[in-house]
Amino acid sequence: MVIEHFLRTHRSPKIMIYALHGALGQASDWNHLAVDLKAQNQRLAKIDLWQFLACCPMPLSKFGAAFNREVQDKSPVILGYSMGGRLALHALLDQPKRWRKAVIVSAHTGLPSSERSQRQAKDAEWAAKALKGHWEEFLQEWNEQSVLSGISMPDRSQLKKRREAVARSFMDWSVGAQDDLLPRLSGINCPVLWVVGERDTKFLEVAKQAVSVLQQGELCVVPDCGHRVPWEKPEIFSAKVQEFLEQ
Repeated sequence: MVIEHFLRTHRSPKIMIYALHGALGQASDWNHLAVDLKAQNQRLAKIDLWQFLACCPMPLSKFGAAFNREVQDKSPVILGYSMGGRLALHALLDQPKRWRKAVIVSAHTGLPSSERSQRQAKDAEWAAKALKGHWEEFLQEWNEQSVLSGISMPDRSQLKKRREAVARSFMDWSVGAQDDLLPRLSGINCPVLWVVGERDTKFLEVAKQAVSVLQQGELCVVPDCGHRVPWEKPEIFSAKVQEFLEQ
């Protein structure tokens, strides 16, 4: 796994942060943050989530345990954006005492049961487009969603090579396939910084509810910002993460 390679090739840092990218994301999305944190003697392990789906299905119910088996540090920090934020929550809930701190960005805690089948059907459509559709048209349609307005992400042409894993993520890691985690968040006992953009109103409401039940939850609302906080407001995001880590 990428995690093992990273640990073999880096000396022990002040703090080790495991960063989980979003849907249609890639590990390199965290390059800017990695540079900022390195200046503070903090290392960022940029996790390639597609490796968890490279050969076979990986349901959300099993991801947390699978990921935690890869983590060797005694007191690590987990950071997850959007889909990666939901996956990070599963890792936290699987072993809440393992993690020193967590940063959750623009993530959903889960849908009511009445809405899940509709979301799964929509994500099945995305999966089909990712697997069989014209790649550039698929990317364009994905980025035209109103929730993702505000900034374009780096080139995703290389992800075409991983399209089977990307397609599988829309099935295995769909929010429609996820239990509502909100009632379980009180079981996370480490400090959690929940970051959300001010203009991302749907996820802002989710964030407020999540922070209200976490034992040590802190809400950070980034002004004049949408869903893609770490890339739309990178300086603000980096500064807030560093401040949180140093507390």
